[in-house]
Amino acid sequence: MTSPPPASDSRTLRRFLRAPWPMRFLKTLATLAALGALALLVAVLLITPQLPELGALTHYQPKQPLRVFTADGVQIGGFGSERRVYQPIEQIPKLMKDSLLAVEDARYYEHGGIDPISVARAAVSILSGGLLRRINGGSTITQQVARTFLLSQVRTLDRKFREALLSLRIEATLNKDQILELYMNQIYLGSRAYGFEAAAQTYFGKTLAALSVGECAMLAGLPQNPHYANPIRNPERARNRQLIALALMHKHGAISEAQYQAAKAEKLVVRKLGVVEVHAEHVAEMARLQVFAQFGEKAYTQGIDVTTTLVAAEQQAAWLALRRTLIEHTLRQPWRGPQDRENLPVDMRDDDPALAQLLAAADDDEDLRAAIVTAASPTAVTAVLASGEVIRIDKPGLRQAQPGLAAKAPKALALRRGAVVRVLQQGKTWTLTQWPDAEGALVALNPANGEVRALVGGFDFQHNQFNHVTQGWRQPGSSYKPFIYAAAMEHGVMPETLVNDMPLSNVGDWSPANSDDSTDGPITVREALTRSKNLVSIRLVQLLGAQRMRDWTARFGFDPQRQPDNLTLALGTGATTPLQLASAYAVLANGGHLLPATVIRRITSSAGEVIFEAPASTVSESLRVTSERNAFITSSLLQEVTRSGTAARAQATLQRTDLYGKTGTTNEVVDAWFAGFQPDLVAVVWLGHDNPRSLGSHASGATLALPAWIDFMGAALKAVPVRELVAPEGVLRIDGNWRYAEWALGGGIVSLGLDNEPISPALIPQPPPSTAPD
Repeated sequence: MTSPPPASDSRTLRRFLRAPWPMRFLKTLATLAALGALALLVAVLLITPQLPELGALTHYQPKQPLRVFTADGVQIGGFGSERRVYQPIEQIPKLMKDSLLAVEDARYYEHGGIDPISVARAAVSILSGGLLRRINGGSTITQQVARTFLLSQVRTLDRKFREALLSLRIEATLNKDQILELYMNQIYLGSRAYGFEAAAQTYFGKTLAALSVGECAMLAGLPQNPHYANPIRNPERARNRQLIALALMHKHGAISEAQYQAAKAEKLVVRKLGVVEVHAEHVAEMARLQVFAQFGEKAYTQGIDVTTTLVAAEQQAAWLALRRTLIEHTLRQPWRGPQDRENLPVDMRDDDPALAQLLAAADDDEDLRAAIVTAASPTAVTAVLASGEVIRIDKPGLRQAQPGLAAKAPKALALRRGAVVRVLQQGKTWTLTQWPDAEGALVALNPANGEVRALVGGFDFQHNQFNHVTQGWRQPGSSYKPFIYAAAMEHGVMPETLVNDMPLSNVGDWSPANSDDSTDGPITVREALTRSKNLVSIRLVQLLGAQRMRDWTARFGFDPQRQPDNLTLALGTGATTPLQLASAYAVLANGGHLLPATVIRRITSSAGEVIFEAPASTVSESLRVTSERNAFITSSLLQEVTRSGTAARAQATLQRTDLYGKTGTTNEVVDAWFAGFQPDLVAVVWLGHDNPRSLGSHASGATLALPAWIDFMGAALKAVPVRELVAPEGVLRIDGNWRYAEWALGGGIVSLGLDNEPISPALIPQPPPSTAPD
């Protein structure tokens, strides 16, 4: 039998029951509060030892990507899983800080890590709307720091409790500005952007200091849900969230009434996904490889910055020039058929979002837009772009694709509903075309120091990562001839020397000819190079001998092992890269010095410490490979090429006399070149196929490579005064031709190969000693 309760307990119970109900409620509430406090104390005592240490906050090491910049500070590449640009709190604009606090934590500087008012509001919301639906309500900046750095994102009461305890510990360890600095550099804001500086650059292409009130508001609205309100992917949601942020900023005094009204009316320009300010992907990859070789995977998290020698405006001009030339060449090529096909339901409308989604894997391009055909006839094609825009291509824009629009077109060429194609907008009209089958390269450098100012390694890095500027060994064709002429002039030949432009009879079974099969008999060396006469070049190689000529041209930087040791050397049948050829032409431009080409100028740590710096390279006698007068007279021949020869279009188009250069076209037009310079800038353009084959019967260096060179040089030299090379000591001008001074009144080789006489190197007159090694 159970014992009855003690009499004292019974009396206490009776007194409690006889008390008025308000008193009973208060006593019950007090008891529950005491029990709750006891439970809370026990929980704190149990959980506190389990909380993570604050080392991740007190010794913050943010993951910062490897970044690559032009010499003038434009970012051209970033490598790492997180885009972050660390900013100390004192460098973050007050407007951005005030905007964020107004939206996320208006009483940040008043509470101790937990805001009682926000907690109370969240509690009411929980009781009225469900426990987990608002489990994150009331989080302060400090609590978000605790969650972001030290806890998971899983929504549980246990995590929320730990978050609160950690917030109190954080506030006791760090000051408010330190906590805010951590938050503003670490928080994820969408599109792989971590921190507000990275977000400003990602969404607006600006630094935080350059943002307007409206732009700050849009960023301030992102932390709550960066995916939902992403300005690039969800502009309407981002705008709605921005308006809420602006209202809170106005309410809490972050902005004035006038600023509020102006910001609401401001139309923000958000960067499009994938749009690049300056295309230099091949150079960025060169930088990545160099840094990775030294640091391994840490290269992508330590905030290393690479400064290249590129000039942003010139780099973009080079990219546009090469791209324009390759697209124009593509428009003249036979129709190869659609790049892919999709089976579209008959009832699918042009405005169906699913159409654009089918192009997700097509790699949309800035110029050659991916499109899917929804209707096709010989006179008009309707297509949908990856953006969802519906376009119409009329008959003039279908010229290239006509073979695919014929009723009995072969299956591979047929252009029907569901075909995935490329379209090009020219003005207000559209042209249906295809992805270029040919490739190209353009490199430009400063001849005074070897610094590369522009480098485009191919048409599109995403499709082809091969760097044709540095890795593409191709036959240079006639662009190699100036160095043969330079060697000949150092051994007695002068610009007015007469050379027989007639078939050779002493070359065995080989039957070389000029590119146009013409023969002109005795012509001057100047005219021979101006018109790119093959037979004359061969005779010049005969003069020195192939082996000796090969060794002499090697001083310009060519690899002798990649050049033939026979008379075909005269036609540029060896191999070089665009960068190597540019360095060789720089020797002519700078008066005879071979300088190493430099692309990466400096590598620095996140703290600004210099890890690597390229040695300064300037013209000096220790780098001389030929005499100044030899370089000058050779250049004078190249000036005539751009005035009246195979590259006459250069001076005529750009209206400049300070242009020097040479076209190059190999057999069957497998390679097309133009290499040339203005005294302050050397540029080389190459076009060809990765699997060598003809570029077309009407193609040549003059019709393909030269237009790209002119486009680039026109942009690069726009504000540069005309500056022709100045004649050095040791040369005189006689009857319009430059000569070495010692041969001004006679001497040297007067004629060569007349009457097909054999040439003996023993007959070569020896010039007086010069500063150039022989």
